[in-house]
Amino acid sequence: MTKLLGKRALVTAGAQGIGLAISRHLLAAGCDVFVHYHSSADAAQALEGEALAKGRKCGRLGCDLTEPKECDRLVAEAVGFLGGLDILVNNAGSLVARRLLADADDEFWTEVMSLNLGSLRRVTRAAAPHVAAAATTGGGASIVNISSIAGRKGGHPGSLAYATAKGAVLTFSRALSSELGPKGIRVNAITPGYIVGSQFHAVHTTPEAGQLTIAGIPLGRAGTVDDVARAVLFLAGEYDGFVNGATLDINGGSYTC
Repeated sequence: MTKLLGKRALVTAGAQGIGLAISRHLLAAGCDVFVHYHSSADAAQALEGEALAKGRKCGRLGCDLTEPKECDRLVAEAVGFLGGLDILVNNAGSLVARRLLADADDEFWTEVMSLNLGSLRRVTRAAAPHVAAAATTGGGASIVNISSIAGRKGGHPGSLAYATAKGAVLTFSRALSSELGPKGIRVNAITPGYIVGSQFHAVHTTPEAGQLTIAGIPLGRAGTVDDVARAVLFLAGEYDGFVNGATLDINGGSYTC
């Protein structure tokens, strides 16, 4: 991944699960990385040591991305630490809770949308001028948005608000790729399926449901956080590539949710 050597990346929710794997793979590929975290302060701090051992640097900031001013502060801190921004990985998001339509009141719906779609939009809006500047001087730049197979398929019952938000992330990515493409910025999305090693399924998926899902995956196994991270690196590193406005499914060949 020599294309990523010396590139500067911001990863939201970059200190746990899929985000942590993405941060580690970016560092291993030669990036300097700034990670956002909400509750994983220890893991974010440990990343600094891992970066130093690889001859790279890693900064961190804990904040709540449902607060608009915090999104602006995160980008400002990241750009100040890194000296610019070549890559943005929007990974932050959560199911929050499983609720059927009748139980998903306005307050819950707003919370899920703000966390999964609103925070992504706010961070991207704040980062876009910096990414555009990097694209001009560095031969291109990249935004990778982490959606979910639920955004394609709808997910298990109780995923209505989350699936709607993640489906909107896919549309947002396609529309933004058209807007930012002329500036040299490629915008793509990833839709992970059943991924072990992430907090999402540890909290929201029972072992029985997990085994049922695996039984429907043609490859016969669940995905790993590294499976997702490798895909993100591919999309992030294609500076002279032609992949823009695309969605890459990481689900073992199955749309079973």
